[in-house]
Amino acid sequence: MKGGVYLDDEAPQLVRACFAVVNVRRGSRKRFPESCVEVKPDAAAALAAADGAQHRHAAEVMGPSRSSEGVRLYYLVRWLDSASSG
Repeated sequence: MKGGVYLDDEAPQLVRACFAVVNVRRGSRKRFPESCVEVKPDAAAALAAADGAQHRHAAEVMGPSRSSEGVRLYYLVRWLDSASSG
């Protein structure tokens, strides 16, 4: 289990670690709806697309995972830059 997400070793394509830009105001939230997450091919691309003034923060996330309410969520693993860590 990683951050509330159960990983399936036989189906790693379902829930996976990836780099993304998360469009949210910084705070204590550790999970984000799919509509707020823009998956990028690598960390450099996520950092390049980030814009703190527009609340777009580079992160490593796990997902997507379906919540009990049926919403597809991504879970924060870590923020990629210090400006996004708070």
